[in-house]
Amino acid sequence: MFRTLLLAALFAAAPRAAAGADVYIGVAGGQESRKAALGLAQFLPARPQSPEDLALAETFREIIRADLLYSRYFDVKEDALSPANLDASKDSLGWWKGLAGHLVTGRVRDAGNIWTFTGTLYDLATGKKLTEKFYQGEKRALRRAAHMFSDDVVLRLTGKRGIAASKLAFSNNATGRKEIYMADYDGEGLTRLTSDNSISLLPRWSQDGNRIYFTTYRWGNPDMFEIDLKAGKIKPFTTFQGLNIPGGVSPDGMTMLMTLSRGDDPSIYALDIVTKKAKKLLKGFGVSSSPTWSPDGKEAAFISDRAGNPQIFVLGMASGKTRKLTRFNWCDSPSWSPSGEWIVFAGRETRKEKLNIFVTDPTGSQVRRLTSGAGDNEDPSWSPDGRFIAFTSNRRGKREIFIMDADGSAPHPLTDMKGNSFTPNWGP
Repeated sequence: MFRTLLLAALFAAAPRAAAGADVYIGVAGGQESRKAALGLAQFLPARPQSPEDLALAETFREIIRADLLYSRYFDVKEDALSPANLDASKDSLGWWKGLAGHLVTGRVRDAGNIWTFTGTLYDLATGKKLTEKFYQGEKRALRRAAHMFSDDVVLRLTGKRGIAASKLAFSNNATGRKEIYMADYDGEGLTRLTSDNSISLLPRWSQDGNRIYFTTYRWGNPDMFEIDLKAGKIKPFTTFQGLNIPGGVSPDGMTMLMTLSRGDDPSIYALDIVTKKAKKLLKGFGVSSSPTWSPDGKEAAFISDRAGNPQIFVLGMASGKTRKLTRFNWCDSPSWSPSGEWIVFAGRETRKEKLNIFVTDPTGSQVRRLTSGAGDNEDPSWSPDGRFIAFTSNRRGKREIFIMDADGSAPHPLTDMKGNSFTPNWGP
C-alpha cells in the first residue's frame, strides 16, 4: 500500500469525474489450449543401491515436473510402470513412443557436499538425443540447475525461453521495516537482500539480472541504491535531493528511466548509468512518475496528472511528444509487456471502486480488465516471456505477491511469508 500512498501524495489534485472508458471484461486467447505430449520418466540414481542418489533424483524430478506443468506448454505423461532402464536403448524409448513425442530423463549422483545431474531430452520418433546437459554444484544451487534444465527443454521444444530460472524482487515488512527480498518464480529460494532497518521498496532489475536497483530511506532521503548480486555488495546509485525512484533500464542496458523531484514536482528523467547524468524528458506542468520502457526502447509509458487525475501517457523518446492512453479515475504503475503489445497497469474506473489490474494496447483503443472483486490489486509486473503477471493483492487480508496468467486466470500467491509484501518486479 505504500506505493499507492506515495503516489496519492504526489498526485494531490482534487478528484475529478472520469470520462467513460471502453473496458472489456476478460481476455480472449489465454494460454495455449493445445499442449504437446511430453513423457517424464523416473530419474535414475547414478548408484542404483544408494538411498542418497535415489532421494536426490526424486527431488530433481519433482522440481522439473512442476516447472514443465507450470509452463502450460506440455501435457506431461507419466507412468509408474515405465521401464527402469531408461538409457538410449531402443526398447525403453520405444515403450514411451506411444505416449508422447518427446521424453525427459535424468541421472543423479549425491556426493555429499557436491551433486551431479545429467538431464536428457529425447526425440521419440527418431530415438535421438535433442538435448543433454550436465550440471554440478553445491546443494544451494540444486534448484537453479533444475530450473535451468526445464528452461532448456522449453526452448528446445517451443523455440521460446522459459521462466523457471527467473526470479522476482519485492519489498516486505516482516522484520517491522520494509526490506528487499528475492524469490524464485515458484516462491522457493526466498532470500532477504537488505537490512536497512528503514523503508526499502520499488526494486528494478538490470537487463542482465546481476543487479537490482531500489529506493531506500536509509540515509533519510529517498535515495536509489544498487544491489550487486554477484559481488554481494550494496552501494548508493543516485542521491539527488528528493525522490530517486527507479523506473527501468533500457533494452541496451545503458539508460535508466527514473522519477526525480530535485526540489520540484516529480518528473521523468533519463539517467546515463555510467556517467550518472540525468536529463529531464518532460516539459510543462504536472506530477509524473512510474516510467516503463517499450521493448524496442523507442517509447516510454508513464503516469501523470497533467490532464487531471493520474492517467497513463506514452512518450516518444526521439520526438518528445506524448499521447494519453486512459480516462480512468486513477491509474498507477504501468509495465510494458516484452512483446510490446500490451501495457499492464493498476487502476480504478470510478472513485468508489477498488484498484484492479488492467491492460491497454499502446494506442489506448483496447482496455481490458484482468482482476475484479478480490480486494485491491496493484503493482503489476510481466514475466520475461510475457505469459504471466505478478502483482500485489490484499484479497486474503494482508498484502501479498500474487501471480496470474496474462489473461487474469489462475491467480495464486507467490509465497507464504510473514508481514506484508509490496512492489514486485520480475527479473529477466
